[in-house]
Amino acid sequence: MGIKVLVVGAAAAVLLAPGAAVLGVATLISPAAAGSGSCMWEGQATESLGVSGPVPDSLSATNTNGETVTLNQQQLIRAAAIIATGQSENIPARGQLIAIMTALTESSLRVLSNVGAYPHSGDIPNDGDGSDHDSVGLFQQRPAAGWGSVENLMDPVWSSRAFYGGPSGPNHGSPRGLLDIDGWASMDSGAAAQAVQVSAYPDRYAVNQPIAEKVLATLSGVSLSRDLACAEPAGEVPLNLPPGFAGNFIKAAASQLGKPYVWGGGNFEGPTGGGFDCSGLVLHAAYQASGGRIRLPHYSGDQIHRGTGIPWAFKRPGDLIFFSYPGAGGPHHVAIYVGGDRILHAPRTGDVVRYGTISEFSGEVMMVRRLH
Repeated sequence: MGIKVLVVGAAAAVLLAPGAAVLGVATLISPAAAGSGSCMWEGQATESLGVSGPVPDSLSATNTNGETVTLNQQQLIRAAAIIATGQSENIPARGQLIAIMTALTESSLRVLSNVGAYPHSGDIPNDGDGSDHDSVGLFQQRPAAGWGSVENLMDPVWSSRAFYGGPSGPNHGSPRGLLDIDGWASMDSGAAAQAVQVSAYPDRYAVNQPIAEKVLATLSGVSLSRDLACAEPAGEVPLNLPPGFAGNFIKAAASQLGKPYVWGGGNFEGPTGGGFDCSGLVLHAAYQASGGRIRLPHYSGDQIHRGTGIPWAFKRPGDLIFFSYPGAGGPHHVAIYVGGDRILHAPRTGDVVRYGTISEFSGEVMMVRRLH
């Protein structure tokens, strides 16, 4: 018989503490707490999801590498703890998905001790022993980095709250949890996870997104394909931009190929000082392609607040990609996406306006915005 999990407010913290869920023991189940029609898009995924129905004995799903992963009931109970904690903290559904994806990647949804670094951690209820430096728990957070005590981080509810962060997070923004990351809701899910974890392997989180989606859908009872996944945002042409804006945007920027990088260079009419910087190229091309309707500020940290946030998987030519160093408060660079791995940008002093690749910025946090 599958375990049923109570997900009503603070009660979740009691029933989902380490070792609290025991095979064969059924507890009270709440009605479906999934919310209605939430869409996993910036500004719209405001509803938290809850655990609805029994936790299955197992679940199999395939990651982006084509590998099938099977999770057992205890791993799914840990995922239920992450979801329930998110609901009690009013975390948007997209944040719950990112948290599951992160814990899948870091610990395979297991509460891990680390007896090599902390011998007493083996005496705390756990799902196995890890050996990644001095990391412990579901999210492999480090006590030495200020995430919390060993006991805190081996409590799945406490460690989930630390990962989520925000105003009610136990660490009060230091280290930063997900809600403490500026613009997290419009980041690619893998990039958002990396912004919190600051891993040496930033690309690994996205590999597990399909598995996390299936886990969240199964435990919440909500079909992500219907209620949480959006192919495109609706109603994004309030300025009545001319047809083919994206293509004209790219053409306007490409007309400046070879112009030198000049810090602070570029305005609505063309180059200044003989050239452009990254945001100067963008504001000039957007102004020209829109017939003067789009007047962007001359700073990538301000430009990032214009337009619509787009999940990484849905980017298309003509979108803007903003690049930030992990842990930084804002972007240091902006480029125009032209398809595949290619971008068009004004990179840096000593360089020129040219085509480049996204992979030049491997390891950085990337966000996509669509002008309209």
